[in-house]
Amino acid sequence: MTEPLTLHTRTTPAGTVIELTGDLDHHTTPQVRSALPALDLRPGQQLVIDLGGITFCDSTGISTLIAARNHALSANATIALAAVPDRMSHIIRVVGLDQVFSTHLTAEDAEAAWRSTPG
Repeated sequence: MTEPLTLHTRTTPAGTVIELTGDLDHHTTPQVRSALPALDLRPGQQLVIDLGGITFCDSTGISTLIAARNHALSANATIALAAVPDRMSHIIRVVGLDQVFSTHLTAEDAEAAWRSTPG
């Protein structure tokens, strides 16, 4: 049975942080995808997806991360993943998405890395 997904967004000077908790699967990904157009991403900002609370992720969850990346890029923003659970990190490496997403231990680390990026 799918564990419900909670999605919480917050704004930082770097951009938007989406914190996800629960299962990221074919039942719950529409919630994330529908939230993307409402994000106020500006050129040069960063979208951070905090995955620390994810308990399960299937292929639709991975494709939703790619959709979030595409959304960020269309706004001329960047994207980073934070607090990626080990089981997801393995999948991300196996499919080669570690070459596409920067990852950080925490959302705060992602923001610090964004601040230190020459702009």
